[in-house]
Amino acid sequence: MRNRSILPLLLTGLVVLVVVVFGGAGLLGQQTDSTTPGAASSGTSPARATPSSPAAKPSAPHREANPSSLPEIRESALPAEGRRVLALIRAGGPFQYGQDDQVFGNFERLLPARDRGYYREYTVPTPGETDRGARRIVAGDGGEKYYTGDHYATFKFIAEGS
Repeated sequence: MRNRSILPLLLTGLVVLVVVVFGGAGLLGQQTDSTTPGAASSGTSPARATPSSPAAKPSAPHREANPSSLPEIRESALPAEGRRVLALIRAGGPFQYGQDDQVFGNFERLLPARDRGYYREYTVPTPGETDRGARRIVAGDGGEKYYTGDHYATFKFIAEGS
């Protein structure tokens, strides 16, 4: 009888190990390749790009799906300063202002509701301003990023890589 009580524990441990090692994506039926978000599934597996080496990095950032009902702005349509800040966010800094990379509270409730600490904000410098100005990029832990040119009155989802 003792062996039967150990078997469920061993199976549970094996499942946890598989999920940790492989991310569980295949077990959960989730797509693990980077296809265009929002594309309809045709029921066939899309061709997967194979990097030339394990250390190869994609040439363009992965484009996150828009998780909001907010309008989009193409990355290429951001002001030059915004594109520079976006590059710094991807690189992990360094940032020009001490307030950058701090928690954004989403008090305006214009971005999708998330737990406190999910969003972080970054200053997009405005030429001619003597202070931080009104422009910001807000980044979510899920990789999505939003731009505001009017100090949080409105936001646009940033369509990265476009």
